[in-house]
Amino acid sequence: MTKNSTTRGRAVAYLRVSTDKQVDSGLGLDAQRASVKAAAQRLALTLSSTFVDAGASGSLSLENRSVLMEAVSALKRGDVLLVAKRDRLGRDVVEVALIERFVTKRGARVISAAGEGTDSDDPAGVLMRRLIDSFAEYERLIIAARTRAALAAKRRRRERVSGAIPYGYALGRDGRALEPVTEEQRTLQTVRELRHRGRSFQAIADALNDQGSFTRAGGRWRWQYVCNLVQRPGRAAYDDTYDRPVVGDDAAR
Repeated sequence: MTKNSTTRGRAVAYLRVSTDKQVDSGLGLDAQRASVKAAAQRLALTLSSTFVDAGASGSLSLENRSVLMEAVSALKRGDVLLVAKRDRLGRDVVEVALIERFVTKRGARVISAAGEGTDSDDPAGVLMRRLIDSFAEYERLIIAARTRAALAAKRRRRERVSGAIPYGYALGRDGRALEPVTEEQRTLQTVRELRHRGRSFQAIADALNDQGSFTRAGGRWRWQYVCNLVQRPGRAAYDDTYDRPVVGDDAAR
């Protein structure tokens, strides 16, 4: 049965923003908080608690959505999980369907303050919700594709993308373009040549150390740093302050 403006009961609010910028500004959370509060008043729901997921991507799987699962666990029979928009639940059709299933098993239901779709269990209502969730996923995929294209264009122009500056380059005077660093470029060339000859990462690190080469931080080369230069060339520092050891046996190096 479709619920209407005479709905009464208890609501648990769930708010989510996906970026640190939104978290810092508070704009996304403030807007959602105001939206769910107004919806609760309109539907005569008592807002019992609010769960805030700050900086959580809607593409994450449920095992990485601990705050959302806490909100679902707080639901009791007859309760409502209140969100500002359905895409706050997530931007993956399958994951959102699982969330809704968990909510239903607790005898509760999901309501969007934006009024998207319906919480009816009839086929038309279910279809409407799935269509809305599909468009949310489609929007996420389009944004991701545009972001990848923009980053690839920056790399082709040798502009800094994000984070630290890739080994072999330095930031130009304009603060955007990357300029080759002769000594680091020579090191990269040595690494490529030795790797092409079949040398292990440890053997290459030993060769660099024998040549008197140092990492960007001024330390000795280790096989993990060389591995990063080969396997993750877009990453930045490859020095003692950055490196996270790569797991693997010596033969794999």
